[in-house]
Amino acid sequence: MENRQFGSKMTDSKYFTTTKKGEIFELKAELNSDKKEKKKEAVKKVIASMTVGKDVSALFPDVVNCMQTDNLELKKLVYLYLMNYAKSQPDMAIMAVNTFVKDCEDANPLIRALAVRTMGCIRVDKITEYLCEPLRKCLKDEDPYVRKTAAVCVAKLHDINAQLVEDQGFLDTLKDLISDSNPMVVANAVAALSEIAESHPNSNLLDLNPQTINKLLTALNECTEWGQIFILDCLANYTPRDDRESQSICERVTPRLSHANSAVVLSAVKVLMKFMEMLPKDLDYYGTLLKKLAPPLVTLLSAEPELQYVALRNINLIVQRRPEILKHEMKVFFVKYNDPIYVKLEKLDIMIRLASQANIAQVLAELKEYSTEVDVDFVRKAVRAIGRCAIKVEQSAERCVSTLLDLIQTKVNYVVQEAIVVIKDIFRKYPNKYESVIATLCENLDSLDEPEARAAMIWIVGEYAERIDNADELLESFLEGFHDESTQVQLQLLTAIVKLFLKKPTETQELVQQVLSLATQDSDNPDLRDRGYIYWRLLSTDPVAAKEVVLAEKPLISEETDLIEPTLLEELICHIGTLASVYHKPPSAFVEGSRGVQHKRISGNAVSGESVESPDNGSAAGVTEAPPAVIQSHGDLLGDLLNLDLTPPTTTGPPPPSSSGMQMGAMDLLGGGLDSLMGDESEPPSIPLRTDTPSPQLPHQSPSPPDYSPTELGGDLGGNPAMGAGFGGPPAVMPASFNAPVGGGLDDLFDLGSGVGMPMGAFNPPKTVWLPAMKAKGLEISGTFVRRAGVIQMEMNLTNKAMSVMTDFAIQFNRNSFGLASAGPLQILTPLSPNQSIEAALPLSTVGPIMKMEPLNNLQVAVKNNIDVFYFSCQYPISMLFVEDGKMERQVFLATWKDIPNENESQFQIKDCHLNSDAASNKLQSSNIFTIAKRTVEGQDMLYQSMKLTNGIWVLAELRVQAGNPNYTISLKCRAPEVNQCVFQNYESVLKN
Repeated sequence: MENRQFGSKMTDSKYFTTTKKGEIFELKAELNSDKKEKKKEAVKKVIASMTVGKDVSALFPDVVNCMQTDNLELKKLVYLYLMNYAKSQPDMAIMAVNTFVKDCEDANPLIRALAVRTMGCIRVDKITEYLCEPLRKCLKDEDPYVRKTAAVCVAKLHDINAQLVEDQGFLDTLKDLISDSNPMVVANAVAALSEIAESHPNSNLLDLNPQTINKLLTALNECTEWGQIFILDCLANYTPRDDRESQSICERVTPRLSHANSAVVLSAVKVLMKFMEMLPKDLDYYGTLLKKLAPPLVTLLSAEPELQYVALRNINLIVQRRPEILKHEMKVFFVKYNDPIYVKLEKLDIMIRLASQANIAQVLAELKEYSTEVDVDFVRKAVRAIGRCAIKVEQSAERCVSTLLDLIQTKVNYVVQEAIVVIKDIFRKYPNKYESVIATLCENLDSLDEPEARAAMIWIVGEYAERIDNADELLESFLEGFHDESTQVQLQLLTAIVKLFLKKPTETQELVQQVLSLATQDSDNPDLRDRGYIYWRLLSTDPVAAKEVVLAEKPLISEETDLIEPTLLEELICHIGTLASVYHKPPSAFVEGSRGVQHKRISGNAVSGESVESPDNGSAAGVTEAPPAVIQSHGDLLGDLLNLDLTPPTTTGPPPPSSSGMQMGAMDLLGGGLDSLMGDESEPPSIPLRTDTPSPQLPHQSPSPPDYSPTELGGDLGGNPAMGAGFGGPPAVMPASFNAPVGGGLDDLFDLGSGVGMPMGAFNPPKTVWLPAMKAKGLEISGTFVRRAGVIQMEMNLTNKAMSVMTDFAIQFNRNSFGLASAGPLQILTPLSPNQSIEAALPLSTVGPIMKMEPLNNLQVAVKNNIDVFYFSCQYPISMLFVEDGKMERQVFLATWKDIPNENESQFQIKDCHLNSDAASNKLQSSNIFTIAKRTVEGQDMLYQSMKLTNGIWVLAELRVQAGNPNYTISLKCRAPEVNQCVFQNYESVLKN
């Protein structure tokens, strides 16, 4: 008999090898054969074709006809086919319903169960309504096999149509099955109710009470292993009334710990871990239970590596919650030479969690041994583990440090680097105890190439700078390649040098200025720039406070820095034996379902290469109240305000030419604060200022902005955010006369034009309110921009709507697309009384720092008075930047138009404009838009125009004016196509006003 069965199994492969043409036709004939054997063979071939992915749905009616048979094997095959194709052929599937209903009343319980199982698996709405009556009968069938199958079918039906299940009363029948005499029926009823309850978390489907729990515990001893898992998982959701009931349940669940199936063992551990919470710790049974939990967990570690890993991930949770369970079992977690790396790393983690004063010598000996292994990842983790032992077990710290020093002497690169990282943590835990090893660490400085190790070493040098004679040299060596370092190292280097400066100010002033300059001006990392600005502000305003903040005593680091957060740990303990316990994440984090996955999103504020700090963020660094939120998310006004001259003007005449180019004199960021650091605190000013001398030149700053050709600029208008003069150092020197050109030709980015006077009648936008009084504590600012005789001016009207007098006005621009900056101080020479208005004209230059803005003509402004600092943004018409020598020669125009790529051309419509071409040309010329040529084609005037921006960029235009048509068409070409939109808007404004 056995041989015959074996033979039939061997020959089944023949069904998967046929690939003849006309196969479907042949199968159709065989399915309709009168011979039962031939019919069965044909169905097997159909199933084989279906299995390998062939489409055999065309045979649906023929296969369904084969259902009318007493042969159980054939019926199973037909049902398998039905389950696969019913969804794509719902109308045909209805044909099978009568057979299902009939089979549900068959004398053979296997056929009854098969019919109800198949109907539950066919996810077609039309069939589900026919399923209700057969299912109701099967739920009350005399045979337990049919009942247990029907119980699972209810859960499947609920997934298809929950309302139907509730209306038909199947949930109540399912609850009744928990009291069934057969343990497998009970287990399946529990499984079905648990699954339904998951999709309805607020429903009380599993109404667990002592009577129900008793029935479940009785069934637990007799059902299959998977049935036991369902029941144990259900028990884990029950909350006992008192410690006696808790102990009683634990006693009845404990035998499951010796089960051969590891899933049953873990489910039993989960129940016991939960119910132990209810037991008093002084109870004898509590100690007994702890002892009983250890052996089954240890036994799991003798399985194959994959099961070991799952067991270890669960043990990791258990040890965090109750380390006493496995405190005497350290040796089973010692690593074996043939363990896979994932098992080794997990064992190592558990070893540290179990480390105590009693076993630390044993653990350290093991860890030192592991540090000589060949697997790099494992060695790294072993070295870190030694450091964690030192932090966890204070008595072992000295031995751990000694072990780490021995490892450093091996000169193995990755071992040395990991050792330095953990020694930094040991210093944090035990300050002023092991600093004698710093000299040894410094010897290995040159071999460090990993960011974490470099950052750790920099922290050590900065923290203990007063004990290291050549600390400044060591940090300077890191500074040489500042821009090539990772952000982690750059941040640590910035902090370390500031610490060093506060400890040794006289020797390191140049070094600290260098790092602050690199961090704030030459870096496009917002975190680094923000930290740089905060340090800069602290050092310049109040060095004593800087000392208190930067050199404050640090809290000791905790023993376990990688423990799972307690509430999450509680949740994961309730999911022992599931994927959640392997991932160490709650199910909602990785299972999409009724409770949903909580997706984490990165704030969309951070834009690469540009600071996203708004003035609100900067209030901590000295601004007393959050300014109005009118600034767009570009630049860093707080940092720029470091250069504000905060003293009122002392002369009534125009300002003398100054090499600094700032309003009246830039702050010496470190000079003013240096005296107080050196001990001269006779009269410390609230904000140290030096208005008599320009601020010292910072390293890596050019005294004038670099030249950029228009093609370079076209790539990214403004280039590096740090381009041009920066904070603290003098910006580019202003020319003595605004009309004098400072460079030569197209390549000069900061060409101010030739000084040709502007024709009268130029369009100047009317004044608009830039800063409302309600956002600036009563100060209202309205204004506009004008260009007169080649000089750009910002004309403002300042009104005091507050109750107090306003004085000490100063103004500062943030970096912007075209380098607009104030060319002199804001001249408001008399106090501004309540309800008084005053007009002010501020001359502007275009040699300030550059950063691309959005929109391109956006200007961010900070205004200071005796009350506060206020921020606003406004947009200037780009015609303010059109210079007077912007008329191109005809031949040059033609050659340039052809040379600029076609993709740089933009076309726009100017609507509702009622000027003829000559009037339009005259009006545009008053805004320095020059017509080079005009031609008429088929009644349409075509004006060819050019304009030149202050930074040397040329814009070429073709304006089409059709007589009688109020809509103009304009084509713009430029090597920096970003400006086209602004130029078009300017055309609209000029022509319509």
